Amino acid sequence: MKKNAIVFTLIAILAAAGGFVAAKLLSPAGNVNAPAGLVTDDQSAPRAADLLGQRRPDFALSDTGGNRVSASDFDGQALLLNFWASWCKPCVDEMPMLSRLQQDHDANKLQVLGIALDDPERAKEFASGLDLAYPVLVGQTDVVLTGRRYGNQTGMLPFSVLVDSSGIIRWTHLGSLNRNDLEIEIERLGL
Repeated sequence: MKKNAIVFTLIAILAAAGGFVAAKLLSPAGNVNAPAGLVTDDQSAPRAADLLGQRRPDFALSDTGGNRVSASDFDGQALLLNFWASWCKPCVDEMPMLSRLQQDHDANKLQVLGIALDDPERAKEFASGLDLAYPVLVGQTDVVLTGRRYGNQTGMLPFSVLVDSSGIIRWTHLGSLNRNDLEIEIERLGL
């Protein structure tokens, strides 16, 4: 019983420390170097439902090779943005399915884009170990802020957004993806 109390106490301390770090990273003072136009704590994040039918926000994030990639780089293609982290079990579980989805769809029409909330080196190593068929962008505070701009008010993962080829947000999903449900949403885009 004493061992369980110690483990619980350690978990509580780690959770509190993680919350403190997240609050510091997301506070307005902690974001003085955040890219212009990104949501900070002094701005409310839109609800995902309110973004449906709206133009997707642009972003610029680094890929696992350190190159800057913008949402506008994919103009004319439908995009499935999938926010994930290597420490998120449901995220990891759905990644092979997303890789198969990308292989089953023409990348000129539908591009899956993983957006990792992680250390860049860890994300690069992790993604290469999975041999993903889609590109991965990575960051920390900038990824959290991008997720918020796309309607992820809670910051929970995985979080996915389907954008049509005109750049209009058509579907958002918080939690694990189901391939059949996802295919229905993709078919609604005419793909």
